[in-house]
Amino acid sequence: MPTKNPRINVVLEKPLYNNVERLAERDGVSLSLKVRDLVKEALEIEEDIGLAQLGEAREKTFNRKKSLKHDEVWQR
Repeated sequence: MPTKNPRINVVLEKPLYNNVERLAERDGVSLSLKVRDLVKEALEIEEDIGLAQLGEAREKTFNRKKSLKHDEVWQR
């Protein structure tokens, strides 16, 4: 049954293709599923890097005197 998901054609160097093929065989999945999972993982890593950079930038402007105390934030 054809899928309605968008597709991407990718050209890989032979060593890279062989590595992906080996991982797919190890995990018992198709090449397509393995590449999809690797792309998802790479995007999550990129997102983590971006959030870390944002946190570092905000940390530089942090002013302890203007910050709220724990009890001020978590009052009932």
